[in-house]
Amino acid sequence: MRVVFMGTPEFAVPPLEYLILNQYQVVTVYTRQDKPAGRGRSLVAPPLKRAALTWKLPVVQPVSLKRPEVVAQLAGFHPDVIVVAAFGQILPQSVLDIPSYGCINIHPSLLPRFRGVSPVAAAILAGDEFTGVSLMLMDSGLDTGPILTRAQISISAQDTTGSLTAKLSLMAAQLL
Repeated sequence: MRVVFMGTPEFAVPPLEYLILNQYQVVTVYTRQDKPAGRGRSLVAPPLKRAALTWKLPVVQPVSLKRPEVVAQLAGFHPDVIVVAAFGQILPQSVLDIPSYGCINIHPSLLPRFRGVSPVAAAILAGDEFTGVSLMLMDSGLDTGPILTRAQISISAQDTTGSLTAKLSLMAAQLL
């Protein structure tokens, strides 16, 4: 199965590596552009880009997925599925229509609770006792497509947004 993987932060790395280690044909990785960081404002690659390059995968860093030439390039990879994990861009319908089996979003909450950005922090701030990961088939809405599967985890008193995000990332990889 030909997979295009889209994501940006560390959360996206374990699911990408799961696909690679389980013999899926990841044909390319899409991620956000490198950003200036530190006092010297030198460009720093997103965690997913660093992981993809370690695995010797091609990386594409488009400014926008809405540009026709970007959509054409993506279609040229002939993906069976696009897997998205915290990419940071909303996929336009022209992209959602490309893969034959659709686009799967990995979302770190038990949808429909905490749609959108910062769901892990939202669960902690709300005082929730548990949260989880949802895999959903993407549609044109924001985290509104049909849920394919979910897994739940307890939130401990010691959990931070960072520690809980790391746990959810590993859980997401196992759900794939």
